[in-house]
Amino acid sequence: MKIQSMTGFGKSSFSTDNKTISIEIRSLNSKQLDANIKLPHLFKEKELVIRKLLSKELIRGKVDFFFSFEFLEGVLSNTINKPVVEMYLKQMDTIMAQTDLKLNEQILSSVLQMPQVLVSEKEVLSDKEWTIIFPHIQEAVNQLLDFRNQEGAVLAKDLEKRIRLIESLLLQVDIPEKQRIERTKDRIKKSLSEVVEQENIDHNRFEQELIYYIEKFDITEEKIRLATHCQYFLETLEKGGDVGKKLNFITQEIGREINTLGSKANDASLQKIVIQMKDELEKIKEQSFNIV
Repeated sequence: MKIQSMTGFGKSSFSTDNKTISIEIRSLNSKQLDANIKLPHLFKEKELVIRKLLSKELIRGKVDFFFSFEFLEGVLSNTINKPVVEMYLKQMDTIMAQTDLKLNEQILSSVLQMPQVLVSEKEVLSDKEWTIIFPHIQEAVNQLLDFRNQEGAVLAKDLEKRIRLIESLLLQVDIPEKQRIERTKDRIKKSLSEVVEQENIDHNRFEQELIYYIEKFDITEEKIRLATHCQYFLETLEKGGDVGKKLNFITQEIGREINTLGSKANDASLQKIVIQMKDELEKIKEQSFNIV
């Protein structure tokens, strides 16, 4: 199972016996599933069914679900209220008897536009029609999932490349490490010699204090933990599925170790490596926020 992006789009358009129907689904990144479902009144009763489907299939993301329909040509959605029309025509007859007006198409058209002349048919969604519609909703969801999978493959490749780069930068930390310790020793000795005569220095005590001081700047544990976190990130990425939150947590741990390396660096060359790591990590964070 591979990772999915939270960005996606799916669409399905089709016709039933009396309608043309269009379904669109869009998704963006979000901490949890945030589904905005827009349905015509006729289909409101199916909102819970649709919401359950989206929750099961999409898991996370800001999802917009649009459902619209139109009646096919020749299919009436309104009927003429005959008693009301007859009432209006009787009134018109009275008016026309008192004037020189005669009933014509224009007057009849005006009557048909009067209040309560056209009455909407109260249509009920049948089980048969829903049986036709639901597979098309699933089709739109599947299209969105295909889109997410394609985007996820691109994300996975980019994330792996950047984690590998952090690992290679970590290997470079061993290069300046010995030089850093030696420079630290020399700097302390030089500073001490400027304020204390050599014969007044307790060299045993000095060595003890020096060891203690250097241990405070030792980054061995941070390097081991950082390497472990990077490997765990790659393993989780390879496992796939809905691992977005987990990858975010691992990224936080990676960032913590890199920051500690920076605070203990006390060396310009090591600081440059840390800055490069942080740069790659920021790009990883941006990408991982879009993973399901």
